Amino acid sequence: MNGRERILAVMEGQPADSLPFMPITMMFAGDQFGVEYGKYASDYRVLVEAQIHTAEKFDIDHVSCISDPAREAADCGATIHYFDNQPPAIDETRALLADKTTLAKLKIPDPLGGRRMHDRVNAVVLFKQRIGDEKLIEGWIEGPCAEAADLRGINTLMTDFFDDPQFVRDMFDFILEMELRFAKAQVDAGADIIGVGDAAASLLGPQIYEEFVLPYEKKMVDALHAMGTRVRLHICGNIGRILAGIGSLGCEMVDIDWMVPLNQCRDEMGPWQVLAGNIDPVAVLRNGTPESITAAITQCHQQSGAGYIVGAGCEVPRDTPEENLFALRDYARSHSLTSSSTAD
Repeated sequence: MNGRERILAVMEGQPADSLPFMPITMMFAGDQFGVEYGKYASDYRVLVEAQIHTAEKFDIDHVSCISDPAREAADCGATIHYFDNQPPAIDETRALLADKTTLAKLKIPDPLGGRRMHDRVNAVVLFKQRIGDEKLIEGWIEGPCAEAADLRGINTLMTDFFDDPQFVRDMFDFILEMELRFAKAQVDAGADIIGVGDAAASLLGPQIYEEFVLPYEKKMVDALHAMGTRVRLHICGNIGRILAGIGSLGCEMVDIDWMVPLNQCRDEMGPWQVLAGNIDPVAVLRNGTPESITAAITQCHQQSGAGYIVGAGCEVPRDTPEENLFALRDYARSHSLTSSSTAD
């Protein structure tokens, strides 16, 4: 099996020759390729070559267009700070929607309009040309809560849920349409799966999550499925209080950060949910040894059982020793997966 076939088999509940290996590599990939991260995040040709180089070196089963969460906000007109060797950062002190009346005048940017969203679409096109169907090609969009935090500011958004719930829903409506247009452009370009990053949702309790965010995540996931694509949901942070809601979305895979045991996720999200993760990316992956990493990922696999993808809880830190990432790869390749298997 090649990487794409392996991942798709697991998502479809079919046997695979080994566990899929899908770590998130961004700054790590840029460093591996020897490029400053500012170039990685701004030039799709650099991103694609760095991703392919890293995926081939570490036998990773996918390549990804993810670089930073500021692409949509940038194209909407938000103030973004750019750095030579760090990810772009949104200036929340000058949030685009600090004045709520701005939302009514805001236009959805064209994902093929020649700016940062278009750069990501171009990455998908080039991935398709360079690797074809050998590895899964992952596009990426922001989820409703994360993008609202980018446009409004995270602290202000948290009070909006109580002070102006209708504004939150209006903002989520705008975001949903924008993100689905962005996703459609990536799917049309050849993306096999769309990652949805909604990290801000991990800060919410179950009542606010289920009332505001879950309905929009559900609309997003359903619309992505209607496009014919698959969904990887990534909510880094402690999602232990909202697992049942996340499990109801029907995503093909859900990333789990290190704070939540995978056996709890399995209990609350059901036997068919494909889980990915979830060793601590810093304390275990970056700071550990191949032996301690193998022990930790073995426990993750045992807790998850069937429907499991090897990875860290979040992004691979840029200064992670190579032998540590190879240890994760070696575990994945040495364990096959049947439709009902647990760790060997």
